[in-house]
Amino acid sequence: MPGQLYKAAAIVGAAEANEIGFPEEPKSSLQLHIEAIKNVSEQTGIPISKIDGVFSTGWTSELCEHLGLHPKYIDTTACGGCSFEMHVHHALAAIHGGIIDVALISHGENGFSSRKIGAKGRSSYGPGSGDASPATEMTLAYGLGGAPTSYAHAMVRHMHRYGTIPEDFAHIATVTRDWATLNPRAAMYSKEKHPFGGPITIEQVQESRMITWPLTILHCCMVADHGGAVLVASPKVAASLKTKPVWIAGAGESMGHQNMLEMDDFTATSARRSAEAAYTMAGMGPDDMEMALIYDSFTITAAITAEMLGLTPLGEGHTLWKDGHAAPGGRFPINTNGGGLS
Repeated sequence: MPGQLYKAAAIVGAAEANEIGFPEEPKSSLQLHIEAIKNVSEQTGIPISKIDGVFSTGWTSELCEHLGLHPKYIDTTACGGCSFEMHVHHALAAIHGGIIDVALISHGENGFSSRKIGAKGRSSYGPGSGDASPATEMTLAYGLGGAPTSYAHAMVRHMHRYGTIPEDFAHIATVTRDWATLNPRAAMYSKEKHPFGGPITIEQVQESRMITWPLTILHCCMVADHGGAVLVASPKVAASLKTKPVWIAGAGESMGHQNMLEMDDFTATSARRSAEAAYTMAGMGPDDMEMALIYDSFTITAAITAEMLGLTPLGEGHTLWKDGHAAPGGRFPINTNGGGLS
């Protein structure tokens, strides 16, 4: 039986910034936010002034100031790449509770532009972040100073436990690139758009520049610019719009650690618990799913998450891509926009 929040609100619009990927002229994070927000406002016909809930990582106050908003609900949950799925869950609850009618979920990240103009590193979100964090004092000394080093450990552990090899995960990169070649907005759509764009082979993935063994650069997501905005609305507002609502059937979230050393198992994540919560709310299960959009910071991320979502047995997440199921024309499409990898 579906849960209390089942279809209590709908996603009524989703839009991106005007130029994403690797723009010639550097952009600020705020600029990427605003472009996407203006685009989703125009798409739905909802004036920005009607937004009464704002959800974003970091300094939401600056975003509200720039938009001239005085929202009744503010959420700055920042948990990395999964933050915005959490925001959808929180917006669903806030709308169901009668606090707000229109929620804006926004993100702008100038990963490419910030490096182009010489910015170094990222600002911290407060106590417990950065080099001074208790969570990193036992890892930095051994060279574990960034996401690639942590995810490399996850891949090595998966290989040890399940007998997988790097080439198994390379299929995730090649299939995701196949999807990118069907999306003109994807950064790696073609060689005309980017020198390294267009289709890639398993050999190219494995022979690309090594980042931290066994992760080569094509096993890693791009460091690029992107802005995106989503509007979530109450049933009353959704019924009045020109766009077709996408009702939120289920949502879930969970958290287990900040430092990878605190993981009980390098090949298991909190996605298992969040998926169970979402399935329960929707009154569904893995077998009811027909496609998926999975965070792909690295190829191993996508494979393990597929396992946690119950889409494959443990140790076999990569087979969705390797066997062609996740590819264009396959029975279970995954990351049809090209994902973060392409």
